[in-house]
Amino acid sequence: MEAAGDPYQASLQPRRHSPRLPPRNGYGVYVYPNSFFRYEGEWKGGKKHGHGKLLFKDGSYYEGEFVDGEITGEGCQHWAWSGNTYSGQFVLGEPQGHGVMKYKAGGRYEGELSQGLREGQGFLEDQDGQVYQGSFHDNKRHGRGQMIFKNGDKYEGDWVRDQRQGHGVLCCADGSTYKSAPEADFPYSVLKSDEPCATRETEVCPNACACPNG
Repeated sequence: MEAAGDPYQASLQPRRHSPRLPPRNGYGVYVYPNSFFRYEGEWKGGKKHGHGKLLFKDGSYYEGEFVDGEITGEGCQHWAWSGNTYSGQFVLGEPQGHGVMKYKAGGRYEGELSQGLREGQGFLEDQDGQVYQGSFHDNKRHGRGQMIFKNGDKYEGDWVRDQRQGHGVLCCADGSTYKSAPEADFPYSVLKSDEPCATRETEVCPNACACPNG
């Protein structure tokens, strides 16, 4: 019978290595146990704190400020899966506050965000060069805003979930101008005279099918 605590038998047991701990303070590089994350930057009390760069195995990355281990403050993040890049304010890992989002497909957004979505006032240019400036809610044009379309038309007025809806004025590239009002019998009416849009009288468009709709 083998004696208890036989050193030969003990040597045959697989050795268990303690996982490498992240740096405590100062600058350091740490590869997480799952190997998906790699962090290079400043540490405080064993947490990411200060300026650093967090790299993802899929090619995504974040570079900027960290607070108590969280992505919080000013920084830049690139998402490999979408190709989009955001520079601006972050709170707990999400774009929040003011920033600029550049889209891989073309176009950009500059303005206010909440939890990664367009929320508040902002400027959006799409891949076709169309420009919207105004209010956003839940990532959509919502509230008061102005948009210039690629054909030269310009609309200023109310939006509801990315659709023109409510009071507004549409100035077409051909010089014709239309005014919309939710209480009207037709969605748009023709503006009369050469006075500024805000002071013109209106008459109902005689051909409703020819008028633009919301």
